[in-house]
This record gives sequence, structure tokens and C-alpha cells, in this order.
Amino acid sequence: MTNRFKDRLGSADAQIGLWLGLANPYTAELCASAGFDWVVVDGEHAPNDLRSILAQLQAIAGTSAEPVVRPLSGDANLIKQLLDIGTQTLLIPMVETEDHARQVVAATRYPPAGIRGVGSALARASGWNRQPAYLETAMHGLCIIAQIETAAAVQNVQEIAATDGIDALFVGLSDLAASLGHLGKPDHPTVQSAFETVVAAANEVGKPVGTLAANEVIARRALNAGCRFVSVGSDVGLLAKATTSLARAFGRSEQVSSVGTSIY
Repeated sequence: MTNRFKDRLGSADAQIGLWLGLANPYTAELCASAGFDWVVVDGEHAPNDLRSILAQLQAIAGTSAEPVVRPLSGDANLIKQLLDIGTQTLLIPMVETEDHARQVVAATRYPPAGIRGVGSALARASGWNRQPAYLETAMHGLCIIAQIETAAAVQNVQEIAATDGIDALFVGLSDLAASLGHLGKPDHPTVQSAFETVVAAANEVGKPVGTLAANEVIARRALNAGCRFVSVGSDVGLLAKATTSLARAFGRSEQVSSVGTSIY
């Protein structure tokens, strides 16, 4: 099996993405058709469940964008379900230790390499058992991304990055800023210094790094720092800004406060 998102991380060009938080297959297809390299279906902070994630994966499948799914947590049972419905690239939030990273990887592998339950005969991922070699090849088509977003994770980042089966790191700047005592300030020098620490640790073991940027300045800074995949906006942020701007152009929404730049 192949994973186009994972393969593209090795290309010369950085991969530009968009965050999907509207939890709707119609808007997911619309956004994925815009020309982005990848899109994130967010199950942590967006109102998604297994069925809505499945519907969005089906909608995105007809576009050139590669889907990345962020689950609510790294729970093994949740990972099992997401893999069975066809998720190939997982962005796991709040990975703080090497042990946690190993547990996440184990949840994506069938025994004896891991603990993933075997239900491929019922799974969209195996073409409902029409891929005879699925059990043997499934792990080769996966991309597992560990999200680094706390002070503890930064402290342990070298071990996390070196964990076999972790294919990339992702810096969650908003939570990292909060963890470091700078809530709402992802561009604070202390946060940016921690970000650079993560990039350096990943580069040392040859793992790509990505992030979600709150604005174009941070996005370009991340790309210049060596990030291989950057989400440069969100469907929610784009819609909120555009609708507020349009309403104000016709003398409405005067009472609405400015739409913030944070899209995490």
C-alpha cells in the first residue's frame, strides 16, 4: 500500500494544507478541491464523530488533496476505528513521552507488531476484504504524526522523534504557548524557541515537521524554518472572516468584535 501524503513529504516542495472544522462532507469537498496538498479532518476540537469523519473521507477521495485525520486522542480503540474506515494518516494530539509514542504506534499495527484488532473483512480500508494482502501491507500505507504541544513534549522531543513508527512531528503552537505560560501568543519568543528545538530534533533523525499557522507571517516563518507541511488556514476561520466582512460592508455586524487570527 502507498500513502501519497507521506510520499509527498519527501518531495522538494513543502506541502500546503487547510484545516477542516465545519464537520461537513460538502464543505470538506469544496475546500479539498481548492488546490491544497492536504487537509485535516479535526476530531479533537471540531464536532466530528466516526460517521462524519467517514463521510468527509469519502468526499475528499475525489479530490487531489490528501486527508489527515486528527482524533480526539491517541486511544487505541478510536485509532482502530479510524484505520478501519480508511484513514491512512493520523495526527495524534498531546504526545508527551517516548512511551506514549510507542503506544500510539502499537495501536496502528496488527499483532505481533502491535495491538490493532483484526476486523478487515468489515473495513473500508481493505476494500471490504477485496485486498487479499491488506493484513500484511496495511502498516506500510500509514503515516503517524505525533503532535508536540506541551513543555513536557518539547523536553522529550528527541526520544519521540526517534521512535520507530512515528513518521513526522507536528507543532501545536497554541497549546504549546499555553503550556509555556504565553496563552494566545504563539509568536512569543519563548514559544518560537521551543518550536526551533522541535525542528532541530526532527531534522537530526530525518523526520519532517509541520504546524498550523495562525496567519501568513507565522506560516512563512514556519516554512523558512524548514517545515515540510504547513496548514495555512481553516474553513471556519475563512468563513467567519468573509461573512463578517460582507455584513460590515452593508452596515451590519457593527456589534461583532473582530474575528481573531487564531485558528487552532
